[in-house]
Amino acid sequence: MWAMKTDGRIRSNVAKGAEVLIVQKRDQRTGRLTRGIVKDILTRSEEHPRGIKVRLEGGKIGRVREIVAREDRSSRDGPD
Repeated sequence: MWAMKTDGRIRSNVAKGAEVLIVQKRDQRTGRLTRGIVKDILTRSEEHPRGIKVRLEGGKIGRVREIVAREDRSSRDGPD
């Protein structure tokens, strides 16, 4: 099963330790995305139209465009 909560505009979808794609302020015009792990969630409201603002483990700050979907291994069926 693949994670369905990939919308970075909703705070409850974003968690510390999650792998995300963010757009930094300097990259807004180009749309260049930066991948990283969430260290801190900076947006206080539940939703934000341009994405929840986070700080990554490396210190970069930006708005979440997408939460990287990972396979949930605990619910995957094994071979029959």
